[in-house]
Amino acid sequence: MGQFIVSVADESHLKYAENISALIEESAKMRGTGIAKRSPEYIASKINEGKSIIALAKNGVLAGFCYIESWGHGKYVANSGLVVNPEFRNQGLAMKIKERAFKHSRTLFPAAKLFGLTTSLAVMKINSDLGYRPVTFSELTDDKEFWKGCNSCVNYEILQSKDHHHCLCTGMLFDPEEKKRKWDQKKKKVQQKLKVWKKTVKVL
Repeated sequence: MGQFIVSVADESHLKYAENISALIEESAKMRGTGIAKRSPEYIASKINEGKSIIALAKNGVLAGFCYIESWGHGKYVANSGLVVNPEFRNQGLAMKIKERAFKHSRTLFPAAKLFGLTTSLAVMKINSDLGYRPVTFSELTDDKEFWKGCNSCVNYEILQSKDHHHCLCTGMLFDPEEKKRKWDQKKKKVQQKLKVWKKTVKVL
């Protein structure tokens, strides 16, 4: 992975906006499902907001990209448009980009629930490794603006016909409060075992 630079995109990366938009569209065509189109102007807006992650090869060639969207007044956050240049696939770069986007999202919106929609098994695996779990669409944001963003996806008619309850995509969610509860439960169990152990030691 030393041949790539993965970072939060800034103004110096605006020159890649058209290439990123084209890469997203090309990826959608190759898959035949999922991933909505995004214009160069939209990509540029995400770069200017400091809400995107870019990966470049050491020679400056665009290697991958991902952007961050927030919904419901920051209660929900999505890492969207994850793409990797075909030239650099199968090298673990998607995981690197996703990890950086995940950490950046947690910094910008520490209390938000992170969610995503995907048809990619590779992305599902990455999300699972980061602590996401599959959920029904009812557990995702009900913000109409988010679902409106799906209208450029080839499967949008399916989503509409299912009244936004089902589609070919799998919904996945990372809930920081849920993780905290599980950690507290584990901590409590360890403390209880420690107490039992101390009592046993005293008896011996």
